[in-house]
Amino acid sequence: MKNFRRNILLIGLIAFLSVNATSQNKKSSVTESDVKTEKKKKKKKKKKVKLPNIDLSHWKVTLPVANEEGKPIEISPPEILDFANIEVAKPYMYIDSTRGAIVFHAMPTDSKTRNTKYTRSELREQMVPGDNNTNWTFADGAYMRGKLAMDASTRGSDGKYHRTIIMQIHGRLTNEQRDLIGEDDNNAPPILKIYWDKGKIRVKTKVLKNINATVPAILHEDAWGDDDGFNFEEEVGFSKFTLEVKVSDGKMVIILNKNEYKVYENVHIRKWGVFENYFKAGNYFQTRDKGAFSKVRYYELEVSH
Repeated sequence: MKNFRRNILLIGLIAFLSVNATSQNKKSSVTESDVKTEKKKKKKKKKKVKLPNIDLSHWKVTLPVANEEGKPIEISPPEILDFANIEVAKPYMYIDSTRGAIVFHAMPTDSKTRNTKYTRSELREQMVPGDNNTNWTFADGAYMRGKLAMDASTRGSDGKYHRTIIMQIHGRLTNEQRDLIGEDDNNAPPILKIYWDKGKIRVKTKVLKNINATVPAILHEDAWGDDDGFNFEEEVGFSKFTLEVKVSDGKMVIILNKNEYKVYENVHIRKWGVFENYFKAGNYFQTRDKGAFSKVRYYELEVSH
């Protein structure tokens, strides 16, 4: 009889411990789940807004949209500093806050600058904000550095991506030079064009057709022709890359990703020293194909003299 009672008590105790352990496991399981849920909630933080590292106080922009006179709309300092809130600029120059870049969006429109058939969403350097008449020479020296990437580009009928000019050094006649050769504007050829061309970086410069020519002959635009061009080996595609342009008296150097260099140091560059110059950066789209467009992202852009 005593053994029977002892067995009953033992069975009851085992049952109680089993139920209690199960209860504790459930409580423990719920607690762990709650902790995991809490951790997930903490991880779901809002993404930080990223802003581009670009000071626009010495740049004006030309947009691929025309004003009432049919000329491309331009926004100069100080108005350009608030470009994100300017309605006419929003489709063509805007901030990508997820990447920390300014996007320059261009497509064929009726808004073309003089002497070209192409349109642009492109910055033009102004050493004195709001003034186009103060520029620099190669003897003065100049440096531009940009960190950028092709955001998007359409393809032509040949299946190849459309190309666009992403950086330039543009020449400019002084008022005295303009009057000397009887021109009606201060426009001179670009000594440097840097293209995004089918995923690679291509460089074009100018050469004198007659290397013995001097002033005033070399001041005429038709005194200069195009060189054969140069392609950097690295394919940048749609990835981020860095371009540097360094100029000094009689010399011009273009650097891709601090790895590849192209140096121009010849009679053409030396004679180019007669011109004033200014930097350009952005998206100068090189096609009139219907429905075509490209977008270029600039993360950083700096200039020094």
